[in-house]
Amino acid sequence: MKKTGAWLVRYALEQIGVKYTFGIPGVHNTEIYDELNNSEFISPILVSHEGCGAFMADAISRTSDSIGTIVIVPAAGVTHAASGIGEAYLDGIPMLVISGGVRSDSKFKYQLHDIDQHSLLKPITKQTFKINSQDEIVGTIYEAFQIATSGEPGPVFIEIPVNIQLYTGSVENLPTYHEFCKRNDKTESTLSQKELDQVVELLIQAKSPGLFLGWGAVDVSTSTVEIAELLGAPVSTTLQGLSAYPGNHPMFCGMGFGPAAVPVATKLFSDCDCLLAIGTRFSEIATGSFGVTVPKNLIHIDINPNVLSANYPAKIGIVGDAKLILPELANELKRKLDETKQNHRERFENRKKEIIKLKQSYKDEWYHHDSKDKVNPALFFDILRNTLPDDGYVVVDDGNHTFLTAELFPIYKPRHLISPTDFNCMGYAVPATIATKLAHPKNAVVGIIGDGAFQMTCMEIITATKNDLGVLFVVFNDGELAQISQAQQIPYNRKTCTILGTSNFEGIAIATGAEYIQTKTNEDINDSLNKAWILTKENRPVILDVNIDYSKKTRFTKGIVGTNLQRLPFSAKLRMISRALVRKVAG
Repeated sequence: MKKTGAWLVRYALEQIGVKYTFGIPGVHNTEIYDELNNSEFISPILVSHEGCGAFMADAISRTSDSIGTIVIVPAAGVTHAASGIGEAYLDGIPMLVISGGVRSDSKFKYQLHDIDQHSLLKPITKQTFKINSQDEIVGTIYEAFQIATSGEPGPVFIEIPVNIQLYTGSVENLPTYHEFCKRNDKTESTLSQKELDQVVELLIQAKSPGLFLGWGAVDVSTSTVEIAELLGAPVSTTLQGLSAYPGNHPMFCGMGFGPAAVPVATKLFSDCDCLLAIGTRFSEIATGSFGVTVPKNLIHIDINPNVLSANYPAKIGIVGDAKLILPELANELKRKLDETKQNHRERFENRKKEIIKLKQSYKDEWYHHDSKDKVNPALFFDILRNTLPDDGYVVVDDGNHTFLTAELFPIYKPRHLISPTDFNCMGYAVPATIATKLAHPKNAVVGIIGDGAFQMTCMEIITATKNDLGVLFVVFNDGELAQISQAQQIPYNRKTCTILGTSNFEGIAIATGAEYIQTKTNEDINDSLNKAWILTKENRPVILDVNIDYSKKTRFTKGIVGTNLQRLPFSAKLRMISRALVRKVAG
């Protein structure tokens, strides 16, 4: 049969369940866009910037059962999208990146957009492909999808030259994705009985076991809740894994467990003698700048073998998919505890009381903080939590607001909080919030965004307006790049390039077609949020401008400053402290 390359792209994307593509048409991909427009299953979404398109695709993969997909022009489209591709790569998020390419049948050099895209994207993708004929397209997209979603997930890039999109070519057959999978079936690894016995024995023998969960545990909360209850074990998560465990469960302590964690996590994990870590790399943010103390009895489960013992030595390291391993582990642990007639209910109840007490103490500390004529973050988050349904989605950006959210806002359901993490890219939340609403039109969706991050991608709100998406963009407005300015203030006693210029957020709302509400003081919070949610139910995007008080530092900020200062050589430490003191006096 004869088919154009563009038709084959549409066919393959439909087969693997793509629901949305994000990007901007150009001379090298308009044929694909024309085909996508004919699809009954795929909606091509025009974005304002390809970087936002990549963040949108990332959010689709994190919050839904469809893979995020971008369709972009070569060269400039690829470099614009690189931040979102890099975020997905370092955070382990599947993504398909489909780009047009220069003509492969031309005798001319220096074609428009003519660069080596594969060398450019190699460090931030799992694999790249270049299509040489129409007959390669369907199989390549199927293979790319499998690579993107198997093992540790990540982005995969496919370049399709414009002439192959436009022209028809011979295609031997059109397999369905199901048929392709039967020919390429790969069974994921699981625990051996020996490993299972070793893990169960360590957990049962532990006097003070704990669980530490990353994004790799986001789909196994039923099993992790059962294990925590069986052992009476406290649970903490990474930043990216905050939604991997219900925030209203009595064993949940919060993000992290060292000096950069909230007091309840620091206290409950201080004597941990056996740590079950699932789906985490023990990376810098997750460990509070590598400031945690990990017990020698570390059981580390991750789908990526390179992660195990990379930063902290594992007593038992297991390579495998948590979705397969954790149900087995929970069942075997329950069987063994029943067999030995061990019951840790008393430990569970004691820790439950301690967790409740310490959580309330930390909340009281925030409530007693005088925010003067600004908005107290704890009060704002409490009211937001009360007005957001349990199945509402929360998207955060990178900044001080990220750690305020992590410390003060519990998430109840898996995949209902997403955040840029290891790539840590500012500008993520506006487009990711829009995409999350696209994927979940019946759910409430809120983005919590620092003013600096908001300025990077706020014009993408046009896409929300155009598509009648009732999303809430909460902008924490303090006029600074707060996370960095706070980090500067302590050692330097000055702020360099972290004071923002004046922004008129109401003007941005007018320019993008959004509604605008301002929250100046604590007294405004209830009324502002109620108005905002009413407007979102009318399918109108809303910018909520919050006059936030950042004067009280998060535990994360204080913890990492202390950890990093301790790590410095004595001479560097002395120099920094002396400089700060001199500037404190001299101004």
